[in-house]
Amino acid sequence: MTAIKFENISKQYRLGLVSTRTLSHDLNRWWQINMRGKEDPYLQIGSVNDRATKADSEYVWALRDINFEVEQGDVVGIIGKNGAGKSTLLKILSKVTTPTTGIIKAKGRIASLLEVGTGFHPEMTGRENIYMNGAIMGMSKAEINRKFDEIVDFAGVERYIDTPVKRYSSGMTVRLGFAVAAFLEPEILVVDEVLAVGDAEFQRKAIGKMQNISQGEGRTVLFVSHNMTAVKNLCKKGLMLKDGSIEYTGHIEEVVDFYLSDETVKGIVNHTWTLENAPGLDKIRIKRAFVKYEGDYITVNTPFDLVTEFWCFEEGFSVNVSMHLFDRMGECVYNIYTINKPLQKGLHRAVFHIPANLMNDGCYYVSNMFVTNSQAYFYHEHAHAFEVVEEREASGWHGKWIGSVRPTFIQNDYNFIESI
Repeated sequence: MTAIKFENISKQYRLGLVSTRTLSHDLNRWWQINMRGKEDPYLQIGSVNDRATKADSEYVWALRDINFEVEQGDVVGIIGKNGAGKSTLLKILSKVTTPTTGIIKAKGRIASLLEVGTGFHPEMTGRENIYMNGAIMGMSKAEINRKFDEIVDFAGVERYIDTPVKRYSSGMTVRLGFAVAAFLEPEILVVDEVLAVGDAEFQRKAIGKMQNISQGEGRTVLFVSHNMTAVKNLCKKGLMLKDGSIEYTGHIEEVVDFYLSDETVKGIVNHTWTLENAPGLDKIRIKRAFVKYEGDYITVNTPFDLVTEFWCFEEGFSVNVSMHLFDRMGECVYNIYTINKPLQKGLHRAVFHIPANLMNDGCYYVSNMFVTNSQAYFYHEHAHAFEVVEEREASGWHGKWIGSVRPTFIQNDYNFIESI
C-alpha cells in the first residue's frame, strides 16, 4: 500500500528578497495568465540550485519535478549535498511550506522533527508541550496520558519535565522532540538531521526506536542525514537528491555507494579564496586551506601538514583553531586544535601536523572551527580534502579503527598559529 506519493513536486524561490512577490511581477503574471491565456511566466524561468555557482537568474528551483512513491512500512533515507533540496522536500511533506507545482498524497498522521524545538513553545513546560503536540496531532487526553510516561522515560528529562522548554539545552530539546514525534503514534515519521545534536547514546536509542516503528509497527519513516553509517543501518531504500532533482533511487546500499562515488576525493583538493568571497564572519575570514607534504602523493607512512590561512580583522581577538577530519562515510575520525591565542590584525596561518602511520588509506574531508570564549565562533565545512593511499612497505602502526574509538592527537608544539 502506498503511504506517500510525490507527483511533479517543484519549489521555486526568489533570491535576495524576503518576499517572492512584487507589484510588477504580480501585474505581469496577471497579464500573461488572464489576458493572454499563457502559463505563469515565473514558472518557466529559474536556474539550477547549485550553491557553488553564481546565479544567472533571480529565481532558483530548490526542487524540480520530484516524482516517487513510498510504501507503507518503508524506511527511506534521503541523502545529498547541502542545498540539494532534502529539507525543502520534508517541509513540503510536513506542510510547513507549499509546493510551487505538484501535489503530495499522504495517508495517515505525519509527525515531523525538522529542527531543534520543532513544534515546541519555549515558554511552556515539557509536560505542556507534550499535551499540546498530542492535541495538534488529533489525540485525546486519555491517549496522551497512556503514552506520557514512555515519552518522558525515553527522553530522559523527568527532572525537568515541569521546567519551561526555553531552559533546556539543545540536546534535551531534541530528545523530547523526538520522543514526542515517535511515541504519539504517527503513521508517517519525518526526521531531518536533528539527531546529530544528541549524544551517542541517544542516537542509538533513536535509531533503534525508528527501526521498531517501521519493522514492528509497520509505520513509514523518512530519514535525512549526512551520517552514511546511520542511514545504512536504519534504511532499506534510498533517494539521492542533487541540485533539487532526483539523481538516484534504489536499495540504500546502492544509493549510498553512488553518492560516495560522486563525492570521493582523488588526490588533493585545496582551496583559495579572495577577500570578497572568503568564508567567515566579521572578525575571521579564511584565505587558503591546503595540504603540505613531500612527494607526489600521500601514503599511510607520509607525514604531512594541514594548513589554514586566515585574516583577523580585530586586534587582540583571542581564538583557537580546530580541525575535524571526516572519512567518506561522514564519521569524524580525528580532531586536533591549537592553543587559545590573542591575534594581531592581519594574515595568520594555523598549522596542524599529522605524523606518519596514523591515517588509514582512503579519502578524508577537513572542516575548520574557530573557537573563542569556549564557544564556536565560525565553522567551515569541507574546507579541503585529501586522499591517503596504501603503501605496502609502511612501517609502524597501520590498521583499521576499532569500534568507535578514535585517537585524538593534541601536541601544541606541532599545532600552532603564526603570523605571516
